[in-house]
Formats: sequence, C-alpha cells, structure tokens
Amino acid sequence: MAKNLYISKVAAAAFIVLTVSSIAGIVTMIILYKTQISTMNPTPRPTFPSTTMGPPPVMRLPRNLIPESYEIFLQPHLYSKIIEVVNVTSPNQTLLFTGNSTVNFHCVERTRTIYLHSKDLTVSNPVVMNKNTNKKMGVSAVKHHEDPSNFLEIQLNDILEQGNYSLSLAFKGELSEYNEAFLAATNVAPTDARRVFPCFDEPEMKAVFHVTIIHRRDTTALGNAKMHGEKTNFFNASIQYTVTCLLVTWQLKTDSDNRIKDVLPYFGFLVPTLSMFPLMCVCIYMCVYIFVILLDQIALPDLNPSAMENWGLVTYQEGDLLYEEGMSSLLHKELIANLIAHELAHQWFGNLVTMKWWNDIWLNEGFATYMSYYCKTFVANDLHTAFKEDALASSHPLSPPQEDVQTTSEIMEMFDAITYCKVENQQSLAVYTHHPLCPQQRCVTQRHTVMDTWTKQIGYPVITINTTSGEIYQKHFLFNDSSESRFVLKAQLMFYCRFRDSEKIIQSSNGEWILANVNCTGYYRVNYNQENWDSLLTQLVTNPHRIPLMNRGQLIDDAFNLARAKLLSVTLALNSTRFLRTEHEYLPWESAVRNLEYFILMFDRSEVYGPMQAYLREQVRGLYNFFRNYTDHSQVPKDHALQHNQIIAIQMACSNGLPECMMMAKEMFAKWMNNDTNNIHPNLRSVIYCQAVAFGGRTEWEFAWNKFQSSSDTSEKEQLRGALSCTKKIWLLSRYLEYTLNPERIRLMDVASTINYIARNVAGQALAWNFIRAHWEYVSQGDPAMLIEGVTSRFSTQYELEELVRFANDYDLGFATRAVQQAIEQTQVNIQWVSENKDIILEWFERETAL
Repeated sequence: MAKNLYISKVAAAAFIVLTVSSIAGIVTMIILYKTQISTMNPTPRPTFPSTTMGPPPVMRLPRNLIPESYEIFLQPHLYSKIIEVVNVTSPNQTLLFTGNSTVNFHCVERTRTIYLHSKDLTVSNPVVMNKNTNKKMGVSAVKHHEDPSNFLEIQLNDILEQGNYSLSLAFKGELSEYNEAFLAATNVAPTDARRVFPCFDEPEMKAVFHVTIIHRRDTTALGNAKMHGEKTNFFNASIQYTVTCLLVTWQLKTDSDNRIKDVLPYFGFLVPTLSMFPLMCVCIYMCVYIFVILLDQIALPDLNPSAMENWGLVTYQEGDLLYEEGMSSLLHKELIANLIAHELAHQWFGNLVTMKWWNDIWLNEGFATYMSYYCKTFVANDLHTAFKEDALASSHPLSPPQEDVQTTSEIMEMFDAITYCKVENQQSLAVYTHHPLCPQQRCVTQRHTVMDTWTKQIGYPVITINTTSGEIYQKHFLFNDSSESRFVLKAQLMFYCRFRDSEKIIQSSNGEWILANVNCTGYYRVNYNQENWDSLLTQLVTNPHRIPLMNRGQLIDDAFNLARAKLLSVTLALNSTRFLRTEHEYLPWESAVRNLEYFILMFDRSEVYGPMQAYLREQVRGLYNFFRNYTDHSQVPKDHALQHNQIIAIQMACSNGLPECMMMAKEMFAKWMNNDTNNIHPNLRSVIYCQAVAFGGRTEWEFAWNKFQSSSDTSEKEQLRGALSCTKKIWLLSRYLEYTLNPERIRLMDVASTINYIARNVAGQALAWNFIRAHWEYVSQGDPAMLIEGVTSRFSTQYELEELVRFANDYDLGFATRAVQQAIEQTQVNIQWVSENKDIILEWFERETAL
C-alpha cells in the first residue's frame, strides 16, 4: 500500500509539473508565434501558368484568375428574443442572412468571363473594378449554372488583361433549419463556402479574408481570427488559409438562463458544463504540435461531422466534446482526446498547409489521424476499419486521379475509412525502403515509386508464409475472389526486407511455429500453411502469453478474414476463438466479437443461431465472472483496457442469454425506475440500458423514452437513444422509426444513426430497410453512406440483392452512390459465403456445444 501511495504522489506531482510546463510553453510560443509561422512554409497563393482563353473545365474553375483577398460583410437576421404573438404560429425569428463581398484577384490570362462559385444564394449588383486604372468595367450578364458545378458566371463587356481587379457582389440566402433559434454557425468544408458568399471555392485558391459581422448588441460574434479592436466586429485574418476553413459566426442568448461562458483568453472554450479535461488536452496537444495559434473551440448542439478544424475556431458536435463527471463514461475521455488531437493537427496540415485538390484529402485526414495516435496510441480499431473497406474491389486509392473526384458528391465520398484510417501505417511502409538490414542494391527504391504503390492503388496484400518449404509470396487481398484485382504489387522487395528484420518475426523455442508481423506494425495480413496455423492455435490454448497481445487479436482477425476470402477454412477461424474461455484481455476479445458479429449478421435469422449462442455463452462465462464483483456493485476497474472489456463481457453475456447477466441488467434498471435515482455507473449505462430494454416491454421502453426527452445531459441522451432501439417489440421499433421524421423528437443529425441502431437489431432490420426507401429524401439528409452500410449489413439472399440493385437504379443516391455500390458487392460476397459455409458452421457449433 505504501508503495502504491508513493507512486500516486509521484504521478500527481509529475502531472502538475507537466501542466505548468505546458502552459508556460504555450505562453512562450504565443510570443514566438509570428516568427514560427514564417518558418513553417505555409502553402502559398497559387500562380497558375495559362496560355488559352477557352471555357472552364466541366467541374473545375479555370486558372486564369487568382484570388488574393476578400472583404466580406455578413448579417444574420437573428433576434435575441422571441416575440410570442397570440394566434400566430410563426414568431418573429427568421432564417435570412444578407451580405456583400469584394474579392480582389489577379488576372494571369486575358478573359471576358469571371467564373466563381455560388450556391443557394441570390446574387445582385455586380461591380468589376480595374485596380490598375481604378475604373469600372461593364457587366453584360450574370448567369447561375444549373448543374453540380455551382458556377456563377459574370460576363463582361471588355476583356480583362493581365493585372489586378476586384469583383463586388451583394447576396442573400437562408440558414439551414436549426434547433437553436438564437444560434447560427457556418460549416463550409468541403464545398459549402459557396453557400455563405460567392467565392473561388477550391482548396488551391487560398486567400486572405477580412470579415465584418453585423449583429445585435446583446449577441456575440466570433470568427477565425482575433477581433480587430475590442468594440468592433471586424476579424482581420493575418495569414492565408483555404476558403473551406473561412468563417464560423454565431449569435448567442445572453439572458439569465444562458449556460455559455468564456473560460480562457487564448483557449476560449464556450461550452455548457465544461470540465477541465478537454482544456487540458488542448494545452498538451498544442505543445506536442510545436506551434500555437490563437484558438477558440466551441461545442455546438448540431454539427455533422463530429468536428470541423476551422482555422482559429474549431467547432465540435456537443455530444462528442463535453464531459461531465458522474454522468459521462470514463471511456468517453478517450474519444474526446482523440478528437481534439485530430482537429488541432489540422491547424497545420489542412489549414496552414493545404492539398491542391480533394483527390488528396488523405493528406489532410490521414495526417490528422496519424498525429492523433502519435499522441494516443490506441490504433487497432482504425487498422481493422481500413482493412474491412480496403478488401472490397470497390475500394479506392488514397489518391485517385483528379478526374475521378469532381462533383460535390464525389468529393464527399472521399471522406471515408480509407482516407482517415489507411494512412496510419504509411510511415512504416516508407521507412523500409531504407532498412539497414536490406542489401542496398535490392532495397533502396525511389521514394516516389514506393509512395505510388501506397497511394495510387487500392487494397493491401496478404503475405503467405510456408514454414515447411520456406516460400513467401503475396497477393491482393479481396473478400470476393471473383473480383478482378487492380493491385500491381510493385513493392515485393519491401516485404522481403520486412521479414529479414528480426523484430518483425518470432519463432517458438522448439521451432514448431513462426509468427510474422509482430505487434501488427504492417498494413497487410499474414497467412500460413496449415501446420503452422495449427501450432499457433495450440500455443494460444496452452500458453497464450507466448504470443504478443496485439497478435492474439490479429491472429483472430486474420483467420476470420482469410476464411471470408476462402484462403482458410472457416473451421480454422472458429478454432481461433477456443482460447478465449480463459482470456481476459481486451484486444483478443474485441477482435473476436467484431469478427463474430459477421456470423451473427449472417445467421441470426437461421437455425445456426441457437448453437452459436450456446457456444458464445460458455466462452464468455469466465470473462463475465472475472468482472462480476465490479459489475454487481456497479463499479469499474481502474485499467482503461479492462473497462472496455467489462462492457464486452456484459454485452456478450446478456445478448447470448447468460442468466446471471440478464438478471443483473433487469434489477439495475428496475431500481432506477422505482427510485428515480440512477446508481448505474456511467461506463455501464449504455450496455445495461440496452439489455434491460431488450428484456422488457412497453413499460421499460416508455420509461427510457421519457428520460431521453427530459434529460439535459448530452451523454445520457446518447446512451438512451441507442438503448431505445434494443427492444424486441416490433411495434415499438416502428413507432421509434416514425419518431425520426419529427425533428422535435429526433434531431436530423441523429436520424441516420438512430435508424442504424434499429437496423442492428434483428427485429428491426427489415423495418429499417423499408423505412429508408419510403422516406429516402428526408433520411438521406444526414449521413446517407453510413445509413446504407448499416441497414444493408444483414443482406445475404438473392432477393435482398435484387432489392438493393433496384434501389440503386430507382433512387437519387447522391453522397451514398459509392456506399450503395459497396453494399451490392458486399451482399454478393455474403450470398456466396453463406451458401458455402452455413452447413459447416452449423456442424462446428453443434459439435462444440456437445462436448
């Protein structure tokens, strides 16, 4: 006890020193900020060579005009008070905003036409000035292109010669419907700056922005840069940044019930019920990232995606940032830390340094993901997420050709698991071209050649090692072996070098087995000959700790996915789960649960499911008992990974019918219902709420619904929203689906995830599929790609495939186009896999449960 106490004191002292050092470092870096900015090589304004006066490309702006700066005036017509009028349904609040803008640009090629972007704006009063002569130029016509280009075409009477000019425009538009009547915020990335003001809305068109916001006295406005003068509303952007990170402006209630408050002068978190945890993350990450930007951060009630890295003013979806002691799960801290690290990394790559076009968005998002894990090394989830999507022939390269990414829909489709997650292991690939153990003449490769194999082709390899013959070879890994591989496999020497490295391979002391890709540092799967697999699985059962923890999880993941691709037998994959009966660590269990989820999705509507549940119930019994003393007393272990595994233990035990788990969930929920005091630990609420609602009926569901409506805590509402989808009563699920059409009940930004929750429930999957087809225009406004992936995840019959193809042909898919094509491919894989493996799997589970 004394030793532990001493360590705690040392840790506390170290934390205090770290915090003080961080703050001191931040103050120092603020002083040095301008000097540092000059050494960071920010992306300069473009200087486009041009020789022709031809029309613009179909979807891209011509390069004959280069924007240099904008003068923007914006006025959202929001009232700080709602005037209630008897017998009038609409109060005085409006969604109108007006403004005017002047863009100063340089002409590098003679032209008679100015092209820029404008969407959903009414534009008027165009004035073009020759800055060299200070004379107006005549405008003959203004044309909005009624196509996905969103071009605003300004036709001139005279030709623009090379030189400096300006274009002034007045405009007005409407804000999107918002839950908060007193708050307006822009969210302009990737292609929505054109909905705020007319602009050159492409990432390469970087410029300086001077913004003035006109608003009422009792409201507050914030922007990307520090306000120029304490009593003005003018934000002077002193450095260049991409227009997609231009501006965030809002108005806030300032009456007595206002929960929003300023915390620090430099890190101005304006959030309700703020804990110090997010603030601490910002301080530490700013020191790690070496540089400082005067930065505000704010949590917004509605935001899709979870956060946006606007220069100097990062916005977050409220539920993804806020943490409240005693209400929020301890595991939510992990998500907060990761999200903050990701967005602050963007202040360098994305804002200060910008990719030229959206086909290289992986440079932004992949880098930010990598840096967030540089600060927080929990990477397994992203690795497997990328593996799953990159094993489809309909995947895409990290950097596809520019001509493949032109429309807004195509740009939005790039924001997927490949872009965000695949880059995690890119560095490990590059460094092996200069590996010290490799013969120089065989392994030193042109850097761009190695990068091309990584960024310009889809997929990843499976490395096959035959421990009997000594052969090692690789091939493109695809779930569907009938798909045509587009994998060129130019980097074979690199993998040869990788296996020469003794740190990447382990051999048993008696030479019975070999384990490659130790600690999963490589972006590939590994297959072995049958004898080596058998020896590895025997090792897992007899002494699993001889295998590194990361590889205990990866062996399961590789076995199941190789089986899906018919490179291994499905029985071998199932054999890899036998050792879990005595395993208490998180990573192996997470890998098993994630992969067995596919079996559940394929078979929970068939006779396979009964024996499968019986097997899983016995496998998880030891894990549930390992945590039982904690769980029964609504407590959690201190170890972070064990906290994750406790949730897995409860979820697997209850969903597979372990009686003691079912009783625990019912009793804890009943105590809350009867006493109105919730003593369930925040970590356990999500899983216990779900299981209790699943085992209950109308009473439990309506209790959870009433709590969802009345709760003001974001974390609690999210957990209840998920739990409501767990009921097995079809009529309750149908009612819940209908609620998603009413934004007063379910916010629009939550519609897609709510429907996905329902589709995850075997009782709700068919309901959800019929529902999204009946209401596609409304439900697809949120995240249609995520919606399609979730609702079609069980599709495994020819009829379901035909329905999906009909859906693809009959509906305007928009941002969901690629997701539907991937769903079609995945369904084809599922049909084939089920037909080939159903009988084998049923026999295996029946045999295991009979032992």
